[in-house]
Amino acid sequence: MSPLQRKIIVIIIRLNMKTPIPIIDVFAGPGGLGEGFSSLISDDGQPTFKIRLSIEKDFFAHKTLQLRAFFRQFAPKNVPSEYYEYLKGEISKETLFQKYPRQFAMAQNEAWKIELGMKSREVVKKRIGEALKGVTNWVLIGGPPCQAYSLVGRSRIRGKNKRKYREDRRHHLYKEYLQILSDHQPSIFIMENVKGLLSSKRVRTENTFELILSDLKSPNNVMLTGTDTPLAYKLFSLSQKYVSGKDFEPKDFVIRSEEYEIPQARHRVIIFGIREDLFKSTPGILKKKSRRVTINDVIDDLPKLRSGLSKGDDSPEKWLNAILAIENAMWKDSVSDKIAETLDSELKKVNAKLSRGAAFIATSKRPRKHVGWYVDSKLKGICNHESRSHIPDDLRRYFFAAIFARINRRSPTLSDFPKALLPNHKNVTEALSGSKFNDRFRVQLRGKPSTTVVSHISKDGHYYIHYDPTQCRSLSVREAARLQTFPDNYFFEGNRTQQYHQVGNAVPPLLAKKIAAIVYKVLNSSNHV
Repeated sequence: MSPLQRKIIVIIIRLNMKTPIPIIDVFAGPGGLGEGFSSLISDDGQPTFKIRLSIEKDFFAHKTLQLRAFFRQFAPKNVPSEYYEYLKGEISKETLFQKYPRQFAMAQNEAWKIELGMKSREVVKKRIGEALKGVTNWVLIGGPPCQAYSLVGRSRIRGKNKRKYREDRRHHLYKEYLQILSDHQPSIFIMENVKGLLSSKRVRTENTFELILSDLKSPNNVMLTGTDTPLAYKLFSLSQKYVSGKDFEPKDFVIRSEEYEIPQARHRVIIFGIREDLFKSTPGILKKKSRRVTINDVIDDLPKLRSGLSKGDDSPEKWLNAILAIENAMWKDSVSDKIAETLDSELKKVNAKLSRGAAFIATSKRPRKHVGWYVDSKLKGICNHESRSHIPDDLRRYFFAAIFARINRRSPTLSDFPKALLPNHKNVTEALSGSKFNDRFRVQLRGKPSTTVVSHISKDGHYYIHYDPTQCRSLSVREAARLQTFPDNYFFEGNRTQQYHQVGNAVPPLLAKKIAAIVYKVLNSSNHV
């Protein structure tokens, strides 16, 4: 590239910087990555990025994306009161959208429900081109579905059908990401996936991660239907500084969210790709923080809830009696004196008058951390905060587990439970023998970041037991969303199971915002051109 060509590109980029940089978000889920990028504001108070298109195949995640896209059509101070009325259940979504047809049309155009794959490649290529409108300085974000890459997911699939695992199409969905790189050649891309990707094998001895890195560096060498223009990307870690002449190790691409003020020990692979012909200098990395943001820093302010009873009629009295049965339980004789004393004292605090929550709860309380990020003063409350129902035996297990965790500063394993409290399941026996997972009931520890919030939270709450024994329940959707750093005005569509699934599959938006700041600095610096 000649000096004149470089100067022209610098001028074009500087002109483009006056308008938000386009984002194409693929495999978007409920929009965690996109929310983070959209939230980055420049020094003059304007958004630095603008989502032109977000692509998601799940019906309910798409509805969540569409609603959030509608929300972003307004400046933060100009979000209409009807939006909050919808979140509070006072008006229907149809009424909201009818009131603002232009913004709704724009949201419909931004959030696109389609499945990426061979059958949709041409229509996706056309739609992305239309969304970009000839802009060449833009960012691709997202990552393929991770189930086939995850360690637990591979264990389950391979145990059932090894051939099915090898042929699972989710192994190859990253090629749809490559196809978009090859077709449209973004300036930068951010690709996210699970840590289990590092040890995944595509075919026996082929390491999936090494293959993906090689493909991302030269997408045109893999995708035969891309452009003929030479295309290469330099790949960087966001957690480890680049050392000249030394390649990154696979582990260098792992981001440990709790190190960056996220109240969750979420470890994910994130690859930062910069188009080689434009950007030569080394980008910055995320700044680690010495103090961890804990689970109680971000959910202690939320209204206390009681769980429900899933067998038989649920009432405050029956719920209370199911827990108070612990008072005369024989198994109390087998626990330590400290645990027994704490059990008795906490039983006296159980309040049957607690609510089970609602789709919206009015509250003026605020979290201790990230107040400006979570709280919207116009909302005057929180959404998606409802408790699950549990069988009476699980209520007693949750109560014991929360007490044990408080005293021992760790969640109990099955071997720590009194035998009378253990479920009568074959896999419990296998777990006690060491052949299965021994942490079937996991309490989230007060004073520490939570464990990873994953989509399995939609199945049951055993891995997400609240640290407060008197609430005797698993985490609500809003509590999980707080751990994922979704703002309180971010509403999840669908029923509670579908909401949990969306939250568990997302990238923490606050982490994404920190990544966006690094990306913007690269794009805004002529030294990288």
